[in-house]
Amino acid sequence: MSWRWRRKREAVAAGESSVVRAPVWAEPQPRRSARFPRLAAAADRIRARLRPPRRLRFTRAGGLLTAAIIALGLATLNTGNNLLYLVLGALLGLIMVSGWLSEQVLRNLHVTRKVPRALTAGRPGRLTYEVSNRKRKLPSLAVEIREQGLDVPAYLPAAWPRATVTARNEVVFPRRGVYTLSRITLATSFPFGLFVKERDIRVTGTCVVWPRTDVPVDLRNYASERVRRHAVRAPSHAGPGRGDYRSLRLYRPGDDPRDVNWRASARTPEPVVKEYEREAGETLWICLDLRGEPGDLAERAVEVAASAAAKALRENERVGLATHDTVVDPGTGPGQLERILDVLARVRFRADAPFPDPPADPAGCVLVTTGAGDARFADVLTPGSAP
Repeated sequence: MSWRWRRKREAVAAGESSVVRAPVWAEPQPRRSARFPRLAAAADRIRARLRPPRRLRFTRAGGLLTAAIIALGLATLNTGNNLLYLVLGALLGLIMVSGWLSEQVLRNLHVTRKVPRALTAGRPGRLTYEVSNRKRKLPSLAVEIREQGLDVPAYLPAAWPRATVTARNEVVFPRRGVYTLSRITLATSFPFGLFVKERDIRVTGTCVVWPRTDVPVDLRNYASERVRRHAVRAPSHAGPGRGDYRSLRLYRPGDDPRDVNWRASARTPEPVVKEYEREAGETLWICLDLRGEPGDLAERAVEVAASAAAKALRENERVGLATHDTVVDPGTGPGQLERILDVLARVRFRADAPFPDPPADPAGCVLVTTGAGDARFADVLTPGSAP
């Protein structure tokens, strides 16, 4: 009698529950990859080397045809009918021609992957593949280009001999980060759709995925403080508080009418205003607190920080980013937003991370955190506080 049935009978006799718990030694052990990371990495490399460069799998039609050919072959051996031998030979020749043509389709194809500057999490992005057919006479037809780890393939209708063509596919990465792309699989069911032949090509690269920037944020306290500072400096319009003259730009709603350059506006259909360098005190510092466990809440906090930066930059603010180990110097414009998003795509949360050290007075900074706030900061944004 096994120990399970023995334990169950003893429990029922003692009036206990009939549910038998597994002993301690039967608890699931930790995964080997977590206990021995180097051994797991070596096993992955060995599996990659043992992976056959060519693979063949049946389609539904190919499986039915193969089963019919096997049945026909058995019937031919039993009957000895010459007509059945001819039909069997024709069907076997069809399979041989299909295998040869599919092999020729995948031969001598060189693939180059082109990754965009960055993609945005949760939004469709486009990967581009340049395929060069280095064969002299035979074209490559009906080729699918599959990326490891991605479900949607790119489709290549035709690549003529000694020609280079382009294929594209749309992909969606659910989360921000830096994704490693290591292998491309070429697949074709040409010419009859009976079998799918696959060939692996090692093409290494990385894809940077930025966090979303469309999360609604409310910088109410910081905006009030900024209005107060502007009001204090308003009487000294031409004084040092204005900063040095930088350039001319088109008028935007909310600009001071006294900044309009009437001489330049007479030559353009829209008003033109003078733009001045801002003081360092007018910089919006976004401080991201990386204390916490990775997960949905942490990802939401990153999206809140990215959205706050994007909103401030759209309003022509000078924005900087600070974490406990990274500082993005203040700046304006689309280039500054890209620098901030590049940093946010790579940040990692951990429970023992230090508190961010703002490069300026916390009263003029915005703190984004997943935990408790800090009264020293002008605004404290949390994932749950976003509208």
